[in-house]
Order: sequence, then structure tokens, then C-alpha cells
Amino acid sequence: MKRIFIFIFAAFAVNALCAQNSIKKIIVETYYVSDSIDATDTTGGHLEAGSKTYRVYIQMKPGCMLQKLYGDYRHTLKFSSTENFFNNMDRGKTFAKDINKTSYNSNTAALDTWLTLGQTTKTSVKTYFGLLKSEDTDGSFIGGANNDGGSAGIPNGLLTNNDTLAGISLTVADGMDTLTHVPNNWSDNGIIDLISSVDSTIFGSAKTGKEFISNNAYLQNSGVTGVIPGNNEVLVAQLTTKGDISFELNVEVKETDGTVTKYVATGIDTLDEKLCSYLKFPPDCGCMDPNYLEYKSSYICSISDSCKTRIVLGCMDPMACNYDPNANYNVQYLCCYPGICADRDISLVCPPLSNEILKKIHIFPNPGTGQITIEAANLDFEETKYIIYNSYGKIEIEKNLGSVSGSVSQDVNISKLPHGLYLVRLYNGNSVSNSTFLKM
Repeated sequence: MKRIFIFIFAAFAVNALCAQNSIKKIIVETYYVSDSIDATDTTGGHLEAGSKTYRVYIQMKPGCMLQKLYGDYRHTLKFSSTENFFNNMDRGKTFAKDINKTSYNSNTAALDTWLTLGQTTKTSVKTYFGLLKSEDTDGSFIGGANNDGGSAGIPNGLLTNNDTLAGISLTVADGMDTLTHVPNNWSDNGIIDLISSVDSTIFGSAKTGKEFISNNAYLQNSGVTGVIPGNNEVLVAQLTTKGDISFELNVEVKETDGTVTKYVATGIDTLDEKLCSYLKFPPDCGCMDPNYLEYKSSYICSISDSCKTRIVLGCMDPMACNYDPNANYNVQYLCCYPGICADRDISLVCPPLSNEILKKIHIFPNPGTGQITIEAANLDFEETKYIIYNSYGKIEIEKNLGSVSGSVSQDVNISKLPHGLYLVRLYNGNSVSNSTFLKM
């Protein structure tokens, strides 16, 4: 079985933008890659070779139901591509619920661009819903021998390309199966013109386009779950284009307790809304390590080598007596001035300059959790000790090291220290040097 190519952006515990919510992730599946044989068809409109068909799924916690996809005056519903979207002119529909099962056998109709809430097609007795091809075990009624060959009458049918980018062949798995609970009460607004009944958006074939943006559109039904209850992945769109796609979604989810929550891609304006960054694609990715300056709490996925500058906490005010030229993240309450030192002992924070030595203390890891290592070099053969003070000058840890010379390295257990910033002071004879570390 070929490996399916899927973008999956899972939740991270350190990111609270979708934590504790019912939406777990967005899945963008590469459903099919068109080839030169598919491009021979003219009945459904010209489909360029190399066009990719994507399916967009929203995965929710088991038991939750998706009941609305929308854009309103506060939140934009957006689908975009760097190239035009493909819409089948022969059998294509704006909403997948309106596609008859037999239409999937015609030319390139199975690659039409549309919206949905789970449902992909129907017959007089069965209703089908989308699921990942990798999870589809009931075979396929799409492509190859099931296809009419398009306008050129291709003997072996269309949609037979086995490009590895799309994983499992459409002739093996079509990504559709039945569902026990079939939603009802479908309604929509802002996509099909109410007077002419024409869809001139990217989901209709009246004209081509690269973008759908609306603050007054929706598709809704009574609520739908995924075909596989434990996975609960609900299909919301199929998009065919040769370009790179992006989208922003806003949805209503019926929670397991019966309440309804609005999950939005950007901004929160009402109490019944929750921000969920996973509803924006491509996601905002970068450095997810809070120990680096490049970190942003809005990132939901990491990029290799994006964390470049480790944070060095300290006072960055050159007028302060404890100005730290090595700091790159200012902690203003650490800064001490004559008579002003945040209730700390200024004689400890800012000792006489004559007592300072050019001996650098190296502390790692910083921030630390259970243990840190204190290293220093160029020490004279004198009595040596280190003291760890909290941010108010209280001694937390003290240890005499005896007479040492050259360099010293000490492992220190800080697991019982409260979270916060600490000062390390190393005494070597009459000389004193300082450094800070953060306990996480």
C-alpha cells in the first residue's frame, strides 16, 4: 500500500489557542494528481495535467457534530489558490450533497471543486460521506473501469494516475462510505445567487477564479460526524487546482453536552466563540520553544532551525548598577539603582566594583528545571563558595568548595526551588562574580 501524503497539524500542549477545545486538527489530503490522460477530456472542461485535488477534513473529539461552515461580518470564510480552481462543467455541483452517484463515473466530475459537511453523494437508498483514502476499506466506484473515458473515450477510463503524492489510487479507494446517521435540514447562503440560481464563485463553473472570500456565507445542516466514530474526521471541501491553496474556516460544533460552540480562525468577539488557529491553512509555524526570542505563542507547528537566539534574562538599562551587557531580554524589576532595588539587598545585587572580577559564570541549562551546572574559570587558589539568592535577596542554596584553582564545575539540584529568577554569586577569595538563571 502506498503511503498517503497528508498534511497533519496536531495540537501541541504548549499552545493554548485550541487547547481544551473540540477541534483536534485539520487534515489536508492530496486526493488525486491529474495526468495527461485526464487532460484529454473537454466535456467537463479543461483540467491541466499536474492539477492536484485536495480534500479538507476537520477532526473533532468523538461524539461532537459539525453543523455549520460560515463567514460573517466578524470572521472571513476564505478559500484561495495561486492558480485557478477547476470546476467540472458537465456534472459539477457547488455542494457535494447534490451530486448523484452516477455522476462520478463521467469524465472528470469526481475532481470537481465543492463544499460539504461530510456528504459526498447519494443514491435513492444510500448516502455517502467522505473519509481518508487510507481509512477507506470498501473499494472504489471512481476511475478506471468505472469511468466513461471522457470526451476522448479513453479505453481504460480516466483518473487512473498512480502518482505517489496522492497515495492510494482512486481505483482502489475512493474515500467514500456510508454513515449510520444522515444529517438533514440543509441550508446555504451567499454562494449560489438566490435570483438566478447561478454559482459564479470558485465552486461553480460559470466562471473561473482563484479565490472565494465572504463575510456573509454559510452551509449548514442538522449536524454530522465522521464515518469512523473514533476518528471523527468530517470532510468540508474538495479543491482542485494547479496552485498552492490556503484557507480560513469558521465552524459551529455541537458539543457532546448538546451546547453549540463557534470556532473561528482569527479573532474572538463574543463569549460563544473560541479561537482555533488550526482552522487557518497553511498554519502559522515557527519557533515553539519559549526559551528563544523567536518564539510566538500563536505558532501551532515548528520549523527546523527557527529557534536561533536563546533568551538571556537580565537588566538592560545601562544606567542601572547591575546592567548586564550580555542580556537580550530585559526584566525591568531586576534593575537596581541607588535606593531602588525592589526590596532586595542592593549590597548583594550591586556590590562595590572593586570586588567584581572578570570571571564569567556559565550556567546551563538556562532556564532549568531539575538540575543546573555552574561553571567558572580563571579562579585563583583561594577559598571558594557559591550562593544562590532568590529575587528578593534571600539565600536559597549555599555551598563551600574549599580552595580551588583554575576552573570549577558544580551540578546543583534546583528541583525544590519555586519557579522564578535566581542570582548566582561565586566568591573566590575577595573577588565576587554574578550570573542569573530562570527556574521553570
